[in-house]
Amino acid sequence: MVHSVFELFKIGVGPSSSHTMGPMTAAARFVRAEAETGRLAQAVRVRAELYGSLALTGKGHATDRAVMLGLEGIEPALIDPDAADLRIARIRETGTLALADIKRVAFDEARDLLFLQKERLDFHSNGMRFSLLDGAGETLASAVFFSVGGGAIVAEDEIAGNAPPPSLGDVPHPFRSGADLLSRAATAGLTIAGLMRENELAERSAEELSAGLAAVRAAMSACIDRGIRQDGILPGGLRVRRRAPGIHAQLLARAERAHSDPLGVIDWLNLWALAVNEENAAGGKVVTAPTNGAAGIVPAVLRYYERCVPGADVAGEEAFLLTAAAVGSLFKSNASISGAEVGCQGEVGVACAMAAAGLTAALGGTNMQIENAAEIGMEHNLGLTCDPVGGLVQVPCIERNAVGAVKAIEASRLALLGDGVHRVSLDEVIETMRRTGADMNDKYKETAQGGLAVNVVEC
Repeated sequence: MVHSVFELFKIGVGPSSSHTMGPMTAAARFVRAEAETGRLAQAVRVRAELYGSLALTGKGHATDRAVMLGLEGIEPALIDPDAADLRIARIRETGTLALADIKRVAFDEARDLLFLQKERLDFHSNGMRFSLLDGAGETLASAVFFSVGGGAIVAEDEIAGNAPPPSLGDVPHPFRSGADLLSRAATAGLTIAGLMRENELAERSAEELSAGLAAVRAAMSACIDRGIRQDGILPGGLRVRRRAPGIHAQLLARAERAHSDPLGVIDWLNLWALAVNEENAAGGKVVTAPTNGAAGIVPAVLRYYERCVPGADVAGEEAFLLTAAAVGSLFKSNASISGAEVGCQGEVGVACAMAAAGLTAALGGTNMQIENAAEIGMEHNLGLTCDPVGGLVQVPCIERNAVGAVKAIEASRLALLGDGVHRVSLDEVIETMRRTGADMNDKYKETAQGGLAVNVVEC
């Protein structure tokens, strides 16, 4: 299965791709479909039921807001955070909700938006059911969706073989494993980025591809810059203060001394990653990379390439993103990028592997060195748990992105020091990550029932 670069890098809204963007997308899809059938016009109520991890940490991930906005037809990529706040306030003040922005119905949040924390649907921990009801309380229509990570959703009737469908159809270079990817690239005489480019061009023009990649880069850059400018306390009750503005001021104040500090670039890398994830925690616009919880790693390492590597150019930036997407596609197809399914190794770990591979490609590494960099990036994140304090994407998530960005550069540098020949393959690491996730206790999979989530006092 080959997933598009635009499936791995989606412009959306924080704080969570699986718990915010996914439910918003699913709710919007449900009401749009029912508007087409005509059943929406007959409805007098709507009910949303959230299961598993969505129910356990949904309040901290703004899943309630996401569902309400989605039911009003709002999509993550098009959301205006300020306008969204006004919509939520209006829904709560009036006790009504405009389905697909077409049909206004009564909406009682306590009755119609249910967090079923003791129930879990079979396919995935992030399950949800939406139902339209008539005046007698009878169900007019119902649909089940799963948020499978990175903002992607799968409807119950689309599930086949326990995997979501690929996002790219007929492509010239289909690949299912890292070994397959290397073999096909070698046969075609292509870099991994070149192979991914040809696959993307099967679905869109070269101009559309370049414009899309430019939009992703611009959104990542804007998120960093806004995160550096914004100050104050992050929402949610943990009283976590934004650190990026203060760190930025410190770095500017000691700019003259930076040349004498050989590790000074790490401070900038930390700043860029923190800025993104503080924006994400505040519900700002971010790019899934491949998820919101890990959204700071790829942008931080990409900015490192842009700002710190002599000769960096747009071609290198595009190679970075295309290569990172190829690696992300392997993890998404053969394991998971969902913290609710495999823990944070599937989010920060995958992002680290993607960024390491992308940087190695941008720096001119061979395909074997790129595969090695991705393997190193994940190997040293194996077993990473997802245990957000208070169910919020703040502690340890924000700092974890900064550490992950540093790891990605280290993985790239290690790979570039070698010739690409190494003992452990990327495929072996992906399978190990999958099995580790399967063995991991559910309390460490984005449920806020274990680890730091229970050992750190919230107030």
